[in-house]
Amino acid sequence: MPHRRGFTLVEILIVVIILGIIAAIVVPQFSNASSDARASSIARTLQTLRSQIGVFTIQHGDTAPAASAITNWQLMLTTSTTTETNVTNPAGTDFGPYMAVVPSNPYNGNSAVGAAPSTTVGWVYSSSGGQYTLQAVDTVGASVLTY
Repeated sequence: MPHRRGFTLVEILIVVIILGIIAAIVVPQFSNASSDARASSIARTLQTLRSQIGVFTIQHGDTAPAASAITNWQLMLTTSTTTETNVTNPAGTDFGPYMAVVPSNPYNGNSAVGAAPSTTVGWVYSSSGGQYTLQAVDTVGASVLTY
């Protein structure tokens, strides 16, 4: 009868240890890919939104949308005249709409706009004259993400 040879316990342990080291190196790479993709998505969304607000500002006499008018994105989803900077009593259909759908924040899933970060808003918007800022709210609603 021929003598059958198998793996020793030491050989199996060495293979398991090597696989554990490889897993410890590779797994964090995949977990970071998810957060990197989310960060990239939010940066692209913010860039698009800022571009559309910029177009609105240029077309409306260098006046950014009023913060009160952009809280539900209605002003950006409808048409407007060159003098219209808030949603009350729309007067015409010269420009817009600037967005096709209400944007959702990829981090926290909210689409509402507020003046300060909270758990109920996805975006923080403020305007003064022709200047405006738009930022995304983080997952816990405590601070804004600047991209």
